Amino acid sequence: MFSLRNKTAVITGGGSGIGKAIAKVFAKQGATVQILELHEENAKQVAREIKKENGSVHTHICNVADQKEVINVFEKIGPIQILVNNAGIAHIGKADTTKEEDFDKLMQVNVKGVYNCIHAAIPQMRKSGGGVIINMASVAAWTGIADRFAYSTAKGAVAAMTLSVAKDYIHENIRCNSISPARVYTPFVDGYLKNNYAGKEKEMFENLSKTQPIGRMGRPEEVAHLALYLCSDEASFITGCDYPIDGGFIKLNTP
Repeated sequence: MFSLRNKTAVITGGGSGIGKAIAKVFAKQGATVQILELHEENAKQVAREIKKENGSVHTHICNVADQKEVINVFEKIGPIQILVNNAGIAHIGKADTTKEEDFDKLMQVNVKGVYNCIHAAIPQMRKSGGGVIINMASVAAWTGIADRFAYSTAKGAVAAMTLSVAKDYIHENIRCNSISPARVYTPFVDGYLKNNYAGKEKEMFENLSKTQPIGRMGRPEEVAHLALYLCSDEASFITGCDYPIDGGFIKLNTP
């Protein structure tokens, strides 16, 4: 079950965190993994780990916010069956404390980057007779999170794009779903704590963990296994859906 043999999977932001976990799980399940990553050394490190397990992987240095770069990479890769739009950046701030340049940068990466990859992927999926697109949304798209104005806005757009793509391409055998993680423990969390709570990292880590009703942060591998199911043939009846993976954050966080 959940085999991805004979499938080519493009994973953006596959050099760290959730993207890295997805790349490794997909390779383990037989996919030829194509990592799109801005940071070359991160991509190479993940590729080394995958190859050590006899997986098939290729890396491409690409800024998803640049449409020409994205199109060139997808044309180089050729026909694909899977796209995981995982690349993204974070931002902390309210509407009145978010600078215009920060808002624009977030939209360029988290919204336009997703559009660019879908725009480039659809022609390659047509060559394969269909495919699956997974967009990484967030619980921030569905519930209010303090100081996440721009990030929530971007993830809300990703959720809307998912529905639009699912409807537009349903008769071309192209499925599109989104995943909405709550807080997942990645290197970003360590950096966030170090930069904002120096000397209090352990205390704040516990506080962040407790914001999830289940009492801990998610693990990147847990998100990867959900992505695996949604991209597998076993999920062929699923399109136009969002899947929270949030330790109860959305439904159980009400006092």
